[in-house]
Amino acid sequence: MLFSILPLLFTLENSTYSDKIQQVLNSNFLRDSISNLNHYLINDVLHGINLASAEVVLLAVGIIIFIGVGGEAFFRRTGIPDVTFLMVFGVIVGPILGIVNTGVVLKIVPYFSALALIIIMFDGGLNLDIRSIIKTAHFAALLAVAGFAISTISAAAIAVYGLGWHWIDGLLLGIMIGGSSSIVVFGLVRRLSISDETKAMLSLESAITDILSTIGAFLLFNQIASHTFDPNLIGITAARSIEVGLILGFGVGLPWMYLSSRLSDAKHSYMLTLGILFVLFFLARSFGESGALTALIFGLMLGNRKVLGRRLRIKMPEVSTENSFHEQITFIVRSFFFVFIGLLANFGQFGFIVFGIAMAIVFYIGRFGISKAILTKRFSAFERKVTSVMLPRGLAAAVLATFPLTLGLPNAAAYPQIIFVVIISTVIITTIGLGSAKKLQPKDTFISDT
Repeated sequence: MLFSILPLLFTLENSTYSDKIQQVLNSNFLRDSISNLNHYLINDVLHGINLASAEVVLLAVGIIIFIGVGGEAFFRRTGIPDVTFLMVFGVIVGPILGIVNTGVVLKIVPYFSALALIIIMFDGGLNLDIRSIIKTAHFAALLAVAGFAISTISAAAIAVYGLGWHWIDGLLLGIMIGGSSSIVVFGLVRRLSISDETKAMLSLESAITDILSTIGAFLLFNQIASHTFDPNLIGITAARSIEVGLILGFGVGLPWMYLSSRLSDAKHSYMLTLGILFVLFFLARSFGESGALTALIFGLMLGNRKVLGRRLRIKMPEVSTENSFHEQITFIVRSFFFVFIGLLANFGQFGFIVFGIAMAIVFYIGRFGISKAILTKRFSAFERKVTSVMLPRGLAAAVLATFPLTLGLPNAAAYPQIIFVVIISTVIITTIGLGSAKKLQPKDTFISDT
């Protein structure tokens, strides 16, 4: 049944104050209202339509493509990210209308998330300038580590003191939503008219935090289930994951950038590249790496083959990294990804909405302070503003939110509800922030046509 959730118990101290909060948290007004709307739409508006038919599925696919194309055009004109429209569409066809069953969506999470991660991280690497990455790597590392730490601790504190959770459960929630989404950030910075150095810095930062979130969450899954906590193990595993990503990305990327140049006229050269990318993802997961860093570095090698060839004194043919088929594949995967996030929406207790919004606001405050402290005057006022609002959460958080349910962890049903609110809230904050940043932009340079 739509909007069905597991029973949630809150154990807050200080009875007088806690009872008032408890009454708010137990309020079913929002859930009942949406449930009644859902009942009306399904039984009256959509009565007689076979929602599982092939025609409806193809209609949904067509609408997603239209929204994706229209959203990109709207973004180029206004600076408002298209992700908002796609996510709202996912909420409408999923939780509200029930056209797509959320239970079915959860079953395909591992497959779709893997595909989205591979394609979009690879695309991000293709469009990054390795020289810009080298120049801004220290800024990216500082932003990633400081931002992730502050977001994780603040989210954990809200969970502990606001929801009455144990610290380890709060830390798990904080780690899940502690970093910006590389998939969202890659899509945004690619079309913003900021310097290549700033694009590289923001992209690398989001990739680092995605890795930290994924590794940290899975380590805590195991430690919560086994009732142990070893901080040293987290550091060792994180270092190993980064090492695996670097070895696989460079080890295969460097020789393949040369071979692919020789195969540039081959009929299926791009499909061969995708085949190698999928194999690399399998190897990365087998050795304990999420696959994100491997895909990113592999794309980075191919996208910078000319520069690397000159540095390594390897004669490289003049080959364009542009591939219309790859661009279309990336567009489709990206569009479906954001609709997919909307499908995972879970409107539960009103209190979770309040705490999710509160976490997003705290993230923004922390992000603003960190950006102001770290970024120097080498970055323009416009670029500093863009950096301060670039905090959207996305696929990694949404996928990680489903694991506590399957593992039977404490407060399992609360994670997806809170995390979806955080995703929506941070995307909205980023959208509003980019709109306000337009005031600081150089004239006629806000949106890139690339």
